[in-house]
Amino acid sequence: RGPRSRPRGEDERYDLTLDFQEAVFGCEKEISVSRMDACKQCDGSGVKAGTSPKTCGTCGGSGQVISTVRTPIGTFQQAAMCPACDGSGQTNEACQACSGDGRVRATKKISIRVPPGVDKDSRLRVRGEGNAGRQGGESGDLFVVISVRDHPEMQRDGININSTTTISYVDAILGTTVKVTTVDGVVELQVPAGTQPGTTLLMSKRGVPRLGNNTLRGDHLVKVKVTIPTRVSGDEKKKVEEIRELSSKAKSWI
Repeated sequence: RGPRSRPRGEDERYDLTLDFQEAVFGCEKEISVSRMDACKQCDGSGVKAGTSPKTCGTCGGSGQVISTVRTPIGTFQQAAMCPACDGSGQTNEACQACSGDGRVRATKKISIRVPPGVDKDSRLRVRGEGNAGRQGGESGDLFVVISVRDHPEMQRDGININSTTTISYVDAILGTTVKVTTVDGVVELQVPAGTQPGTTLLMSKRGVPRLGNNTLRGDHLVKVKVTIPTRVSGDEKKKVEEIRELSSKAKSWI
């Protein structure tokens, strides 16, 4: 067997919390990540600077150790990788700064681009920004896991956004215009006459860009709540009774 390959570094996780708007439209973020970096004293080799490798005393430089196994049908010899030198046939004096690991813990600032349309539990992969490999091995990756702060007026449902608006029963009958908070800012929405409680009105392409194709956007859905007063003035009651009477007459002609 040849020498064992240098182990790849472990992947690292970073939890990143975004505002609602940042998750919708994407953003640039600078994060500080604690990870294992290559030791500068030994350039990640784990070997003390200025020293030379020596022949392994366990395997005599062969990189293998031979063991004898006795069985009922005879005696066999087995060759295995030398545990003292990992099959290299050589041993080295360990770097004191990293104790031979080739790595030390350090904090690094990394700039990342968060794409439009990410949502809670989205994972962004940053290649090569995880932990360095031991003794000069390849670095692992950094996985950025997203969480998103709630918005006081809007809720996400995939690439669509839901919100609620409340109007009076008079506006429900006659129709009105309401101002709706969207991810694009405050937008006026026409509520048609005769709108029923619980009706959902569609604001097309006012939703979230699709992750990976931000030219496509979801919709903003507005659910209409109608308030019915528990008490009315004498004049209001008279007007409502007039409306009821007119409505009854209209039905009688149908």
